[in-house]
Amino acid sequence: MRDRNAPLTAPAGLAWDKMDGLLPAIVQDRRTDEVLMLGYMDEAALAATAKSGHATFFSRSKGRLWTKGETSGNVLRVASIEADCDGDALLLRADPAGPTCHTGSPSCFGAGAPEGPGWLALLSRILAGRAATADPASYTARLLAAGPEKIAQKIGEEGVEVALAAVTRDAEGCAEEVADLLYHLAVLMEARGFGWEEVMGVLKRRHAGG
Repeated sequence: MRDRNAPLTAPAGLAWDKMDGLLPAIVQDRRTDEVLMLGYMDEAALAATAKSGHATFFSRSKGRLWTKGETSGNVLRVASIEADCDGDALLLRADPAGPTCHTGSPSCFGAGAPEGPGWLALLSRILAGRAATADPASYTARLLAAGPEKIAQKIGEEGVEVALAAVTRDAEGCAEEVADLLYHLAVLMEARGFGWEEVMGVLKRRHAGG
């Protein structure tokens, strides 16, 4: 994960002339991989984004720079800026502070939750919200309050259920048990202060090492 105190690095050698001074910039949720929005950047907008860490674009309708969330407060905190292979499009990976779309949806490309592995990151956000409320009616809140020992016990139980399902149940049954295990693993991550990003980082390093 990038140090939030370190400056962002803007890609060099971009094809500004080819694109008449404006490059399309896709913003992707850093944790869930959900595509949040598409904007346009000129050189000044890119420089402002790199300096402030907040996604800044060139508004073609207003004819000026604008920072996402400058009125709503729903800024996009940029973690990285990458260019495509031709240098004529940008990808910003960011942490959204609230919904990105003016309609109130998380994404300008639909209101649904991300699919696939990205939903695990969304699950972690939901669990963090449950932890913050400490609602005694919430199973998640009660489990977190019980501490790592209780959570570890539940993980052990769910792991056994997965192993049993592997030899006694069909694919749907196995998926149900794996879902239970993943949920309890996510609760452990919340309790111990790490997330799927760190887990994926370990897997990627192992893969790189052969």
